[in-house]
Amino acid sequence: MNINDKIILKESAQEDRTLVIRDALRNAIVDRRLSPGTKLSESEVGSLFDVSRTVARAALQMLAFEGLVRTERNRGAFVSHPSPDEARQVFASRRLIEPGLISAAIGRITPEDIAAFRQQLEEEGRFMNERGPAMRRAEIKASGDFHLMLASVAGNAILQRFMEELVARSSLVIALYGRSGVSSCGHSEHAALLDALEKGDEKRARDLMLHHIDHIEADLDLQVKDEMSLRDALDL
Repeated sequence: MNINDKIILKESAQEDRTLVIRDALRNAIVDRRLSPGTKLSESEVGSLFDVSRTVARAALQMLAFEGLVRTERNRGAFVSHPSPDEARQVFASRRLIEPGLISAAIGRITPEDIAAFRQQLEEEGRFMNERGPAMRRAEIKASGDFHLMLASVAGNAILQRFMEELVARSSLVIALYGRSGVSSCGHSEHAALLDALEKGDEKRARDLMLHHIDHIEADLDLQVKDEMSLRDALDL
């Protein structure tokens, strides 16, 4: 093995570690195990994953590109807290993209894909019937996974990566702004979407997707609220 091969292997291993860290932090953010505003120190991330600060910084930069982390000059990286306007932009983007994914997927979907979607719906239903913060987070994730599966079936790798970002941002928005006790993503609407896909009814599937995204956004409380004093917030 020559020196160039060794350099390539080292760079490949470093990139793999960066992706592992990115995915672990992304899951923790979307699951709300890391709250908005939490500081993400390069040195602490590096220590936890036993990597250099350079590798930790690269993972945080990936998350910043996806909008899940914000960086501040001379202060470092923090978990994002999307504004109501940013939340609306996320769902506006989904309205533009996901009907197109329907059109791409409907000509490619196989019986094996349908079976995988049915299994995903069963998992969604199980989480919906449970209670508690952990189940709520699991339900949000399972709902997002349905849309990512659709992006995968559509067969466009670039749009699939874009959808991964949008679903991650959507999950954070839903966790922050979702109304208590309201399903994050209508399970019955997913089932109706899948039925239309299975029948090859593109128009109905596209219409259902738009209605579905409207429903998700309508379940959010995106009203800008006036700041309260500590005394008022505690009702003292």
